[in-house]
Amino acid sequence: MPIITALKPQRNKKRVNVYLDDKFSFGIDLENLVKLDLKIGKEYSEKEIKEIIKKAEFQKTYDKIIRYSTLRPRSKREVEMWLRKYKVHESLHEELFNKLKRLELLDDAKFAKWWVDQRMAFRPRGKRALTAELRQKGVDQETIKEVLVKIEIDETKVAKDLLKKYQYKWEKLPKSERKRKISSYLARKGFGWETIKQTVLD
Repeated sequence: MPIITALKPQRNKKRVNVYLDDKFSFGIDLENLVKLDLKIGKEYSEKEIKEIIKKAEFQKTYDKIIRYSTLRPRSKREVEMWLRKYKVHESLHEELFNKLKRLELLDDAKFAKWWVDQRMAFRPRGKRALTAELRQKGVDQETIKEVLVKIEIDETKVAKDLLKKYQYKWEKLPKSERKRKISSYLARKGFGWETIKQTVLD
């Protein structure tokens, strides 16, 4: 059976490289190193080594995904895409999701509220555009509806504020063309026809 012949600290001092029979085998975090009682001279079966490596990989991935998830609220779809991007084995997905949920770092409602708040603060748009963006992020229709109701967006005010900001683009155009351009602009920003009609007629 393979024997641990060396334990060498990695540059970050938080992980250790494990050598089996004088060859590098895998890296492991300090917590699992102690918990699993890995020591030079100990023998392990191939099955035991596979289980150790699985635990080591889980902890490594967990540390990275925690950093990713604490930067800002994340949707479940974003985390799924992150796991695919870094080719994390599917056997680890469920436990990672469960840990993030327990830490309240995986919540589509919180993510949707954050997304809408950011949009309204920096790139305002109508409910239709916000809904489409959140759907692309994997948030379900019911969650989107609940979030938008709670935030109570005054679409007419948002549309008027946008037009004030960019009115210089259309102020020299003939009236009919100006209305057409403004209507088209607001539609692209996700405003419904009733809001557009009310805004343009005013």
